Amino acid sequence: MNNVSNHNKVRVTQKERKFLLENEACRIATSHDDIPHVAPVAYIYDKGTITFVTDYGTRKYRNLEVNKNVSVVVDVYDSSGENKAIVIQGKAVIIERGEEFKRLYQIFKRRFEWVRKNPWKEGEAPFVRVNAFNKVSWGL
Repeated sequence: MNNVSNHNKVRVTQKERKFLLENEACRIATSHDDIPHVAPVAYIYDKGTITFVTDYGTRKYRNLEVNKNVSVVVDVYDSSGENKAIVIQGKAVIIERGEEFKRLYQIFKRRFEWVRKNPWKEGEAPFVRVNAFNKVSWGL
């Protein structure tokens, strides 16, 4: 297991980076009133961070308004026991408008057909960037 624990940018290995770039779905854990909430989302790995989009009315968005702590897992299950995963803990940054929103939107639009089919504008659905402070991986 690789484990890094500090409040600086967490470094990922080349194998972890490759794994994060090859996948596009993860599960996001947030919390409200000490109750965990886990939801699947599509993500991109960009500039060393996991970024996903959510709607304003979702439980995960409401949770992040109150508590910016988030955990992410990207994993591949293999019944032979050759499981691969990376778990990242971090602080969420909500990106609702501006040049960074536009840049991220273009990446999502290129990568995901569902974005091209159901486009949205600034202020309609924010991006959430996870700035990692801890990570652990296995099988990579």
